[in-house]
Amino acid sequence: MSYPGYPPAGGSYPPASGPYQQPAAGYPPQPGAYPPQAGYYPPQPGAFPPQPGAFPPQPGAFPPGAGYPPQAGGYPAAPGGGFPPQAGGYPAAQPGAYPNMPAAGGWGGHPGFGAPAGGMPQGYPGVPAPGQQPMPAYPGAPVPNPGMPGYGGGAPTGPTPPAPAINRGFRGTIKDFPGADPLRDVEVLRKAMKGFGTDENAIIELLGSRSNKQRVPLLAAYKTTYGKDLVRDLKSELTGHFEELVLAMLKSPAQFDASECKEAISGAGTDEACLIEILSSRSNAEIKEINRIYKAEYGKSLEDAISNDTSGHFRRLLVSLCQGNRDERETVDISMAKQDAQKLHSAGENKVGTDESQFNAILCARSKPHLRQVFQEYQQMCGRDIEKSICREMSGDLESGMVAVVKCIKNTPAYFAERLHKAMQGAGTKDRTLIRIMVSRSELDMLDIRQEYLRLFGKSLYTHISGDTSGDYKKLLLKLCGGSD
Repeated sequence: MSYPGYPPAGGSYPPASGPYQQPAAGYPPQPGAYPPQAGYYPPQPGAFPPQPGAFPPQPGAFPPGAGYPPQAGGYPAAPGGGFPPQAGGYPAAQPGAYPNMPAAGGWGGHPGFGAPAGGMPQGYPGVPAPGQQPMPAYPGAPVPNPGMPGYGGGAPTGPTPPAPAINRGFRGTIKDFPGADPLRDVEVLRKAMKGFGTDENAIIELLGSRSNKQRVPLLAAYKTTYGKDLVRDLKSELTGHFEELVLAMLKSPAQFDASECKEAISGAGTDEACLIEILSSRSNAEIKEINRIYKAEYGKSLEDAISNDTSGHFRRLLVSLCQGNRDERETVDISMAKQDAQKLHSAGENKVGTDESQFNAILCARSKPHLRQVFQEYQQMCGRDIEKSICREMSGDLESGMVAVVKCIKNTPAYFAERLHKAMQGAGTKDRTLIRIMVSRSELDMLDIRQEYLRLFGKSLYTHISGDTSGDYKKLLLKLCGGSD
């Protein structure tokens, strides 16, 4: 069919039985009409016979007797043929008919195509007219002739936006216990410690099934109910690593981290790995809260304590991390990542000596998503992993500290899986490290740590803990682990 005012176009729909019968004395050829198009369909046998009063043949157009085969599902015939010509322009719109054509320029976006303001006419992309097939060459229908270009789908042509971050949901093993009541819970703890002996299983079952925000209020509830200190009572009833684990579970995350930093600095020798682990894996807000609690509990700032106990570039690394001022934007600028990779290369592999300050500035200030991109760009630029470059250029505490920061940023669950393996590997177990990681990660990413542990070491974390610990201590650790893989 032809739209009023337009010449017949090659490849359009054939005349169909329906309201759009060709009216008598149709429109004459329009001056300046489209030139004939090459490559039309050849005449089909059995096509419609020429309609009386149809448009006069155009030079180079279809022969009068040839056309498309009959189309199923056309409009039903209208009484009395097509619309009569109306004085002064286009025929008036009738219910169920095609809408009147707009002013020159078409329906919008593209001349002659698109959708009118305020709605989409029937038969256009995605919305075929009732009872009709979608128009050929428009989106939603296959192009009838591969040699004929179809109209575009209107997809945006700008730069592809970054993929949204995937929310994997809760990845911890300890969840809120439904309907937990601190007053009832402290009754259970009091009963477990009262009288002769201690019911350790009751303590394990209760603490191993409560989240941190349900465990911490037990201290105040116990004192309110019984006028006694829960921590002191537990210390009098429990011993060894089981006692340490239970007390660790009754602290808030920031309180626990602050106490671990204090022990790492003031204990026998400095536990540099513990300081790096905490400061490189916590968020800015968490580090600021650790600083606040440390100052309140121990009378001096964490920065001062670190400065007094360490030296050189390693001290500068720890002081930078304990500021809690890392960029936390999720977006990544590829060009800036390339620049940072070049800076690291120039400060290390491409320089006589090493500019540790440049490594410090980039590793401690840039966002973690950005640094992951930097590490990829560095690998492509130098053909060497950033960790190996650090090992070649640095030594001692600074080397181990920088490598730990890189590992933690690259893959945090894999970093903690490796820390757990080292804590249990060989003669003796580093129980403080084991307790700290199991408690601090049980509500964050313990499921991911278990997966990485199995991938890296070929055995489940659950199995390794079972073989390396014993008694009530083992039972409560396994509760935090959450299961075998």
